[in-house]
Amino acid sequence: MPWEELKPMDLKVMFIAAYLAERDTFSQLCRDYQVSRKTGYKWVERYEAEGPRGLEERSRCRHNQTYVVPLAIRQAIIELRSIGETIPGPKKIQNDLRQRFPGQDPPSKTTIYNILKAADLIAPRRVRQRVAVYPKPLCKAETPNQLFSADYKGQFLTGAGVWCYPLTIMDHASRFLLACQGMRNTNFKETQQTFERVFREYGLPERIRTDNGIPFASTGRAGLSQLSIWWLRLGIIPERIEPGRPDQNGRHERMHRTLKSTLPQPAAIAWEAQQKHFDRFMQHYNHERGHEALGQKTPASCYLPSPRAYPEKLPEMGYASHVECYLADSNGIINRAGLRIYIGNLLKHQTIGMELIRDDVWEVIFGPVILGRVDARDAKNGYVSIKVSPM
Repeated sequence: MPWEELKPMDLKVMFIAAYLAERDTFSQLCRDYQVSRKTGYKWVERYEAEGPRGLEERSRCRHNQTYVVPLAIRQAIIELRSIGETIPGPKKIQNDLRQRFPGQDPPSKTTIYNILKAADLIAPRRVRQRVAVYPKPLCKAETPNQLFSADYKGQFLTGAGVWCYPLTIMDHASRFLLACQGMRNTNFKETQQTFERVFREYGLPERIRTDNGIPFASTGRAGLSQLSIWWLRLGIIPERIEPGRPDQNGRHERMHRTLKSTLPQPAAIAWEAQQKHFDRFMQHYNHERGHEALGQKTPASCYLPSPRAYPEKLPEMGYASHVECYLADSNGIINRAGLRIYIGNLLKHQTIGMELIRDDVWEVIFGPVILGRVDARDAKNGYVSIKVSPM
């Protein structure tokens, strides 16, 4: 179609007329008129919102012109930033300008900030990365093995000057303490070894609830960490409490208070002696100490191991038949029909699912966890980014 001979308005009107006729798919329509799908959707949206007037050419001039700050005031802003014992911010500088230039309105705080930034007088703030908020409500556990809770009970120095990080794992319903292990650090490998020992002895739970700290969560995609990815491969759903809400794991926190009250003061010198204390606490807590919420029964009398055995080989992530599956490469990228999608380094070599939810829009998932959405229309140079889905 020799669209170059048409005026822009004529082309848009013809495009909309063909769109309303519904003879071709939207992709074919855009190819026929040699426009991108993004442009085609923009024309349709403007037509549906404003009618034919929405197709008229729009001015590309800025709607608002930048306020021109006089040179004397610019120099005063930079000077005020540089004098005094403390470094004043835009609000303080704005107030000082009122005193220095009476009868003249000072620039806005945003304009003052931009002038300071242009003069390299603003140090960039370090942006703190936060763990993604867990999107689902936390569920109660009524029977054993529906939910395990886990946490590190802070850290303390042993008598030998070595840091000890007690890792505790508890069955939520029965309060049975599955592990109380002194750890030399909180890294993935050592934490995984303790969980593997628990899983081999007691079987697998349905869910595990933790806080948002390392190694349970990360600032990566959907807050997943190496540990929670391993849990998901085992068929365990990780739950995370809200930041600053330890009450959402209240049973575990209460057990920690009991544990803290028994710790020897000062701490044991030998590492082995410290672990023996943890082992004695587990014996007392599980088998000798009655629990009020259990009708003064012991946790051991209320707990039964899980029927779900720990597998000798880690299963691959499985998906429903309608979900497309792709293996992320060593860079954390999946390739779908020439479209490259960055999933994240933590998910490299993992099987990722893509579920079509509407035309050219997929939900990207890892097992039951929604990583976000991709829209093929947003692709640039063959790459498209995942957008976090609204919770």
